[in-house]
Amino acid sequence: MGDSEPPKYKPITHVLFDMDGLLLDTEKFYTVVQENILAGYGKHFDWSLKSKLIGRKALEAAQIFVKETGLEGVLTPEEFIRRREEMLHSLFPESGFMPGAERLVRHLHAHGVPMAVATSSHRRHYELKTTKHKELFSLMHHIVVGDDPEVKQGKPSPDIFVVAAKRFEDPSLQVENVLVLEDAPSGVAAARNAGMSVVMVPDPNLDSSLCQGADQVLGSLIDFVPRDWGLPEYVEQ
Repeated sequence: MGDSEPPKYKPITHVLFDMDGLLLDTEKFYTVVQENILAGYGKHFDWSLKSKLIGRKALEAAQIFVKETGLEGVLTPEEFIRRREEMLHSLFPESGFMPGAERLVRHLHAHGVPMAVATSSHRRHYELKTTKHKELFSLMHHIVVGDDPEVKQGKPSPDIFVVAAKRFEDPSLQVENVLVLEDAPSGVAAARNAGMSVVMVPDPNLDSSLCQGADQVLGSLIDFVPRDWGLPEYVEQ
């Protein structure tokens, strides 16, 4: 980092990544499946509903889905999850990287920056989604999934990020020097509640009013500038 360009934000020592919609392009699969389920009831899936579901644990998201679509008494949250699961099972292994994700992970790893994934996805979904990407995810210090027994409450509660920070087992770690990268409003709130800095990379369809809590909002991970956070700069080839 050049002497003339100090960090814009609090310098970072450890990085936590959300996965769905941030590292991997999986949110489109949820959208397709949920549109299909609702179409069977003559209803339409829109972004105001999707924004309430992103980043939440499966059962909580299902409860919101059923309530918001007026299907209480017609479709149980458990039945919704079962039907969604069947459709997603074949789609998840085709997950690809979001723009800039692979480059950033490899860059931070090359410079010895400790990283972890903190995802609301359950372990079985994590394994499906990362089918083609085991090598990249092996660069993480650890992975915390949504059904981890230590994660008592889902985002926006801070549990998953608190657990992820603890598992670095680094006595010098200070939560204010941890950076969370997220795409979901619930994840941004969880990072804030954990006392951490947060960069948001929202889906372009997300209402801008839902992007208020982040320290920085970016169009994609391609736009992430490591030196803004006191991290090693990219060396352009």
